[in-house]
Amino acid sequence: MSIFVKPLQFIAAAALPTLAATSMAAAFTACQVTDTGGIDDNSFNQTAWKGVQDAEASLGVTGRFLESQAETDYEANINSLISGDCDVIITVGFLLGDATSTAALANPDQRFSIVDFAYDPTIPNVLGQVYATDQAAFLAGYLAAGMTKTDIVGTFGGINIPPVTIFMDGFVRGVNHHNMQKGTSVSVLGWDVESREGLFTNNFDSLDDGRAFAQNLYDEGADIVLPVAGPVGLGSAALADELGTDALKIIGVDADLYFTDPEKQHVYLTSITKRMDATVLAVIEAAMNDTFEGGVIVGTLENGGVDLAPFHDMEGEVPDALKAELEALRAAIIDGSVDVSM
Repeated sequence: MSIFVKPLQFIAAAALPTLAATSMAAAFTACQVTDTGGIDDNSFNQTAWKGVQDAEASLGVTGRFLESQAETDYEANINSLISGDCDVIITVGFLLGDATSTAALANPDQRFSIVDFAYDPTIPNVLGQVYATDQAAFLAGYLAAGMTKTDIVGTFGGINIPPVTIFMDGFVRGVNHHNMQKGTSVSVLGWDVESREGLFTNNFDSLDDGRAFAQNLYDEGADIVLPVAGPVGLGSAALADELGTDALKIIGVDADLYFTDPEKQHVYLTSITKRMDATVLAVIEAAMNDTFEGGVIVGTLENGGVDLAPFHDMEGEVPDALKAELEALRAAIIDGSVDVSM
């Protein structure tokens, strides 16, 4: 099986109509299976679950979830929900791709949606939710290159899989674009776009690994680090908190970590956000309205599916000229004059 992405319409949360909590809505159940990071991972599982919670609030549905403690739980959790009167089952994460397709093919009348995965060919009862995070990560790389004092920035991932490395690709190419446009020579540690080799913790849950990997990058000169590893990145934030943001700044992923990691919010330069909550809400509404079809929803900069979070406490540290360059770059990515894959 392989991943494909084609530009289909993304329905932003603000554009969704609010339905009254009717008896039909009250009888509708949306179920979620998490990846191993857990429902409160301050990252993709939690953001996807927010979409279910938003559906509970605005559409009157009932939400349920099962947490996967290990990859061996995926199939069992999905099968448990199939027999649990779920109107739509939402699986969260690339690693659930095989288990989701197996269950969907065996249960063609059950509607599924999967975050961070799409199938080629499509499966009629599965709607994939994927995100052009390299677009927002390109902006983050350009920002990092404009903010670094050491001319060295770093990144590491949780597992070497496409939903992780797409962030790293965009980040590296954004740094390279800054070097080309501004004549700088900022280097990126932790990921080689061409060889597809880099630094990976091989998990999404060890805060100790997040701290250790960020420490290694810092020791090699990086003063800005992008961890693409879910809760693992919280360990990197803890290190930045101890070192001070003059020494090390963190760029978050998935959610705006300024809000989801409030104790360490001051260490985040920005976050590369994925609106998984909006796509999950859109999927639930489609399932309720019987407009659900297999295929893929793609979040982009243009439709708000991905973005760069505000600078928050570091707003005053980012030069106005750099902010203007980022806005111009955003427009160029949207209109296609800048290709983030190059």
